Amino acid sequence: MKYEKLGNKGPTVSQVGFGAWAIGGMNWGTTDDDVSLKAINEAIDQGVTLIDTADVYGFGHSEELIAKLIK
Repeated sequence: MKYEKLGNKGPTVSQVGFGAWAIGGMNWGTTDDDVSLKAINEAIDQGVTLIDTADVYGFGHSEELIAKLIK
């Protein structure tokens, strides 16, 4: 995995990020939380440190899943 510093003072993050919109469960059909958690875990195992999420992704569901995994 390659990493880059964000700006002059920002954190160093992976060049590849994990987009969490689809795991929120809206606009993408049925989702499976266990599969979503495995996908996030695999991304982290591969060195991903940048996870894109927002409170509107499933009205916070994607953030709840990410929080569950990284606790």
